[in-house]
Amino acid sequence: MRRIVGWLAAASLMSVVATGAAAQQFTMKISSPTINDVTQQWAKEFAAGLKARVGDKIKVEFYPASQLGQIPATVEGTAMGTIEAVAPASGFLVGLDRRFQVFDAPGLFTSLEDAQKVFADPAVRAKLAGFAGGKGVEPIAIYPHGPVMLLSHKPIRKVADFKDQKIRVPGAAPLQVEPFRKVGALPVSMPLGEVLSAMQNHTIDGMVAAATVFTAFKYYDLAKGMTRLPGSYLIVPVMANKAFLKSLGPELEKAVREEAFKAQQKVEAFDRDDIQKTFGVWKAHGGEIIELPADQQADYLKQVESVLPALMKSSPNLQADYEFLHAAAARRQ
Repeated sequence: MRRIVGWLAAASLMSVVATGAAAQQFTMKISSPTINDVTQQWAKEFAAGLKARVGDKIKVEFYPASQLGQIPATVEGTAMGTIEAVAPASGFLVGLDRRFQVFDAPGLFTSLEDAQKVFADPAVRAKLAGFAGGKGVEPIAIYPHGPVMLLSHKPIRKVADFKDQKIRVPGAAPLQVEPFRKVGALPVSMPLGEVLSAMQNHTIDGMVAAATVFTAFKYYDLAKGMTRLPGSYLIVPVMANKAFLKSLGPELEKAVREEAFKAQQKVEAFDRDDIQKTFGVWKAHGGEIIELPADQQADYLKQVESVLPALMKSSPNLQADYEFLHAAAARRQ
């Protein structure tokens, strides 16, 4: 009888533990340096999709505008597990895996829609899932934020205007800096949270970012000329901590992965519309959207693409990844 009572007590305890595990609520903190943009919309879609699917089992908390710290700190925090996910420009992930610099190759994508199609391609998603895998993180969504725009105190209207301008770039890898050096600029890597004061103090002459950054942080009070850089798009990978994903268990992990990709697809139309609205806001505040003349666009692309062969030779992975993405883009056109 004592043995029976003991077995019943043990079974009861195991039931309580199992019930507690099933009822456990996980918190997923997501950090972003930007605000009121496609990344914030992605987070809204992701949180809504996850809640509809798993209820309150996972609580999504989104922290825009570098609320959890500057980009390098939040990338490190995600790798260490103090933050569950981070969504910076791909250039700031090169410290985890140099392969991320491939997204900054000029001329890789011909349009925003082109980039969206590539990052929704199953073969591309499978390959990119291995980026930074050895550092404890992996991308659960990747999307283009928008065309790369250059805001400068002295407007860029032709290639010669780049000469000697100190320009902030989103990363310090060769593919972030060498194209700008080629056209005579002086590139400086700087986290987004530090750029506003640098522009105010004229520590830098200009900066590259997505257009929504300039309106969200009211850069139109500092400068008016925003130039679209031909063939260049800012790419945002949402990097999640792998240990956190595994801690969720198979069912919840699957839900996070699938809802992250669904949210990526849902924000495609939003992103295209938001870019046009952003241009309208910029113009409404006295700003100018500058398109280089056709001959200057061709000259710019010729010069910046000329740095690619040497960079490819120095990095076999870069060459292979570039060719893979370029082929995927060609398939989707």
